[in-house]
Amino acid sequence: MDEIRVTTTLDTSGKCCPMPMVETNRAIRELAVGDVLEIIATDIATRTDIPSWCERTGQTLLTSSESDKTLRYYVRKDR
Repeated sequence: MDEIRVTTTLDTSGKCCPMPMVETNRAIRELAVGDVLEIIATDIATRTDIPSWCERTGQTLLTSSESDKTLRYYVRKDR
């Protein structure tokens, strides 16, 4: 996979559902199609919420990772 070029980083560390998703929705609206949003979270609910949200909204989850209870998601805005 090519290197992911992050346009914007959203750090929701320490915030619980629904705030990571509320802030993700706000952040993605500010981006142009093709931009990549990096989401940093500590809420384990994002493990299911982010992929589900991407499917519902037509965005692409490029990759995700977890390290030391910190989750990172890379989402490309597709619409």
